[in-house]
Amino acid sequence: MGAAQGEEALQHSTLIVTAVTAFMAPFMLSSVNVALPALQVEFNADAVLLGWIATAYLLATAMVLVPAGKFADIHGRKKVFLTGIVIYILGSFVAILAPDIWWFLAMRAVQGLGAAMFITTSMALLASVLPPAKRGWGIGILVTAVYAGLATGPFAGGMLIQQFGWRSLFWLMLLLGAGSLLLALRFLRGEWADAGKERFDVPGSLVYAAAICCLVYGGTRLPDRLSWLLVPAGLLGLIFFFRMQKKAASPIFPVTLLLGNRVFLFSSLAALIHYGATFAVTFQISLYLQYIKGMPPRTAGLVLMVQPVLMTIFSTPAGRLSDRLEPRLLASSGMALTALGLTVFVLLGPETPIWQVAGNLALLGFGFALFSSPNMSAIMGSVERQQYGLASGTVATMRLLGQMGSMTAATIFLSLFVGREAIGPENYPRFLASMHACFLFFVLLCTVGIVFSLLRGSLRK
Repeated sequence: MGAAQGEEALQHSTLIVTAVTAFMAPFMLSSVNVALPALQVEFNADAVLLGWIATAYLLATAMVLVPAGKFADIHGRKKVFLTGIVIYILGSFVAILAPDIWWFLAMRAVQGLGAAMFITTSMALLASVLPPAKRGWGIGILVTAVYAGLATGPFAGGMLIQQFGWRSLFWLMLLLGAGSLLLALRFLRGEWADAGKERFDVPGSLVYAAAICCLVYGGTRLPDRLSWLLVPAGLLGLIFFFRMQKKAASPIFPVTLLLGNRVFLFSSLAALIHYGATFAVTFQISLYLQYIKGMPPRTAGLVLMVQPVLMTIFSTPAGRLSDRLEPRLLASSGMALTALGLTVFVLLGPETPIWQVAGNLALLGFGFALFSSPNMSAIMGSVERQQYGLASGTVATMRLLGQMGSMTAATIFLSLFVGREAIGPENYPRFLASMHACFLFFVLLCTVGIVFSLLRGSLRK
């Protein structure tokens, strides 16, 4: 009985620590979206640079996620988890002192580096201590914490910005980061390094990071000439990376995990597409509410809360349901609802009532919850224990590549329709045109994602 109680205590303490960090990063992401107009005034930034405030963070995170997951499997998930928190705190502190937009963007990248380290290890730590019968439940709670951060970020961030300025967001990150670090040191007992006999593939990690950097940065520069060099270089780099991994004795990403595991492959692709079709919604609607509808940051944040609140409410029940029902059916239904909500936003105009915007955000939130927890449970349930860190890093990479792709698409459409101008009354019609085109692209993307989700096969035979 004593051993069972100790195991249960470890499960609960790990869940608490990982949930706190799972809340922290999305809170910052969603609250920064509300701060965009204030940051535009502070740094005299154009529309394209505003898009890079989110992209710089996501780019740094995606470059590190897979290598960090493998490194954690070898050298210890707890060590990487704690190091990531410390780096995130440092990046938040230095961002407060940023004298210009370039310094600020650099610190957003540092934040992304730290976030990659605790994001890729949090899910692996949780999967390491939970039995398979409770995995969906635990993942549901972790996803709920993520969406709680998204839910409170716009409103709480809007209030902080309105009262104390945008730097108050980063002071709050210092407090949350310090609290997360103390909780981890106090409650996270033991260490997990199930692939401790393997060696870390440094050359493969560098090639992977360089390829991701070229691909994403090149995408954000479209349609500039430089992008036509960077995007192909990034694609060739990924091809070279996969060839390296086939020959590596201890690859950071075993190619057989994709080629020989259909559930893992198609679930990962579904996550990539779903996040690619949805992440920029908050960015677009935040600008729409504040510029087109003339809302102050606090009121706009209150409207934006609707989507993550629904995600928060239904993520844990969806995760628990995936312990009993086939995740493929739940996730595909959620993605279909997301496609419906995106279709409604294609018709958004200056006279659209706020209740309609909020109602559609609620629909997106419910669809997102129904997709995310079951899809994550399917991914973690399709791999062996020694691959938890790698699988966690992979799905997080799919998520962030999707998020970066989403922001890249939004930035490209802004660049094509608005250009390097500050958003103002003289170009509101062009801004709306860019938003409509972007949402239509997301609808098409999400429709493709439904097909991948349905074709993944069954997790339970």
